[in-house]
Amino acid sequence: MAVVSIRIPDELKAKMKEVNINWSEEIRRFIEMKIREQEKRKLLDEIDAFLEKEVPLMKKGQAVKLVRDARDSN
Repeated sequence: MAVVSIRIPDELKAKMKEVNINWSEEIRRFIEMKIREQEKRKLLDEIDAFLEKEVPLMKKGQAVKLVRDARDSN
């Protein structure tokens, strides 16, 4: 497992010690969430690019709208 270090103000570190939270786990979850968000965004951009190339009438963001509309109709 890799180690990642960050610098935070001493005041913030003191406040972190006052609460009973597993900061390593919280930060790990946050990083995983951000990575998933970026992967989804990249995939949607790729879908948009494909649709613009293959279906020129589609506008940017149309794929997202179609997916949401289909999901909402169920």
